[in-house]
Amino acid sequence: MNRFLSLFHSAPHIEELANPEQIKKDYRYWRMRIFYSMFIGYAFFYFTRKSFTFAMPALMLDLGYDKSQLGILASVLFLTYGASKFFSGILGDRSNPRYLMSFGLILTGICNICFGLSSSLVLLAIFWGLNGWFQGFGWPPCCRLLNYWYSQKERGSWWASWNVSHNIGGGLIPLIAAACVYYTGDWRYAMHIPGVLCILVGFFLMNRLRDTPQSLGLPPIEKFRDDYSGRVESAQDKDLSVKEILFEYVLKNKFIWLLAFAYFFVYLIRYGVNDWTALFLQETKGYTNIGANSCVTLFEVGGFVGSLTSGWASDYIFQGKRGPINVLFTVGAALSVGLLWLTPRGMVFLDSAAMFLIGFFIFGPQMLIGMSASELSPKKAAATTSGFAGWFSYVGAASAGYPLGKITQDYGWEGFFITMGLASLLSFLLLMPLWAVKTKPTGDTRPSPETKPVAAT
Repeated sequence: MNRFLSLFHSAPHIEELANPEQIKKDYRYWRMRIFYSMFIGYAFFYFTRKSFTFAMPALMLDLGYDKSQLGILASVLFLTYGASKFFSGILGDRSNPRYLMSFGLILTGICNICFGLSSSLVLLAIFWGLNGWFQGFGWPPCCRLLNYWYSQKERGSWWASWNVSHNIGGGLIPLIAAACVYYTGDWRYAMHIPGVLCILVGFFLMNRLRDTPQSLGLPPIEKFRDDYSGRVESAQDKDLSVKEILFEYVLKNKFIWLLAFAYFFVYLIRYGVNDWTALFLQETKGYTNIGANSCVTLFEVGGFVGSLTSGWASDYIFQGKRGPINVLFTVGAALSVGLLWLTPRGMVFLDSAAMFLIGFFIFGPQMLIGMSASELSPKKAAATTSGFAGWFSYVGAASAGYPLGKITQDYGWEGFFITMGLASLLSFLLLMPLWAVKTKPTGDTRPSPETKPVAAT
């Protein structure tokens, strides 16, 4: 057992390679290998997170549960996943991402298979809650790897490229789930097949991923890229206790609190639009079910483009500052939500444009707030700070369920859109103080006199 648990410990640093050409070659190889492995792995986490959503209609017919009962399962996932993002963030700062991410994906696959073998609402809730908990093991390893393998001035572009993995996973799982139900006539296969796929990909991650560059004999990324604009891991960072991370770099960091509350409102908008606008289009604008869902698909398409654009712009226009993009994109989100609300009936093109623009503008801060949280702390606390903010985000996601539904029920769609507008305004106000903030360096970020950085190619 001790030997098994030792797998999760951070990989030790080894002696640095002396040959600059070998360092360049190894860095080039490992950066690409780490990236594509993270991308594939995180996309498959969405297979086991969204499988239930697309199996739900057939499950309702088979087991006879109503919408409110199945709504409990959705809320359980959000709550356990949000709590897990914080807990696993703490774990992620002190663990080897190779094993944390791979075992997390394997366990979500097992939970999906167990869910598909169950019929009792209690067992369904237990396995779906456990699935949410192990889903939380996906983000912190990626956050750690993105901070250790990619430097400050380039990280926005790499992070944005990785972030669209969830758009890919979220776009593929409806097709897989639909095919499983269509060809087998049984919703359980829509849980079993994604589960088996994720178990296989978990073993793939175990083979492909590694920990920090230093664990492979490579210099820190800041030295390799000659980029000391962010944080360099210093001696004082190396053995931070959980208490130090929580109190010094999370609870006492006012910027993390601002980002966390802004994340709440951004996710309220994200999931509010994602979950409710198809119904809005059908009830108020006369869309068919297929037409409304096709329009909502543009929300994800816009999110794909917005994620890439926001990451690139934060790197190359604002030189690694995430604050300006976060602020500008929340303004764009507010205007786009207003456009969807005020577009007259029958203006399909404007409705479609509004859905694309909402996705474009909301997925920018959805990505960059988590990145900002990780950059406003030492590397050893990056996953914890990002996970803390992520916890708030999924409380916001849960609030887009019953609370937002209740507002819409009592005050109509006007109440829904006013809530969305207020959420945009509050996220804007919370993010404004971070406009000029780049990172919160710790220790001396300059290269030491005896260290000559290796140029990147």
